[in-house]
Amino acid sequence: MTPSEAKNILDEWVVNPNLKKHMRAVGAAMRWYAVFFGQDESTQDRWEVAGIVHDLDWEKYPNLSAQGHPYVAVAFLKTRGLDEESCQAILAHASHTGQPRQTLMAKTLFAVDELAGFIVAVALIKPEKNLSAVDVASVTRRLAEKRFAANVNRDEIIQGAAALAIPLEEHIAHVIDAMRDYRTDLGL
Repeated sequence: MTPSEAKNILDEWVVNPNLKKHMRAVGAAMRWYAVFFGQDESTQDRWEVAGIVHDLDWEKYPNLSAQGHPYVAVAFLKTRGLDEESCQAILAHASHTGQPRQTLMAKTLFAVDELAGFIVAVALIKPEKNLSAVDVASVTRRLAEKRFAANVNRDEIIQGAAALAIPLEEHIAHVIDAMRDYRTDLGL
């Protein structure tokens, strides 16, 4: 599956523009990290695809059970030929599945998921409403404010950076950079 095909599937499954923005942001961060970790071009595509489709079923099947997110998406994506490593990473990004994060792809998807959503929230409260106004300091300040974007799991952001063995501030900078590379696609 190519990133373009993944975006087409995203458009078929997801209506909410904010959820689409989140999934594309995660795809951007996944591609950035694939490059950072020295992966080849086809692996960069696979990582981006996993990011784009990781929450494919969230809107229609938000229940956290075997009949909901992310199991429904993975079952569908397997029929569309998504590789096993990507399917495993999608299952493992959701803590409630109990799936181990054994691969670098799985660790990275977990690490960027909550953070990408949080960075979008920070961008949207800036007067400019774009990523150019977001920096590491503004993200870390907002992370300390428990009421800001209260639904974002801050513990998972910290755990994700630790799983990659990257200091939190550096990880935040990486994800901001990744999202800036795709700012037109994200509308930010």
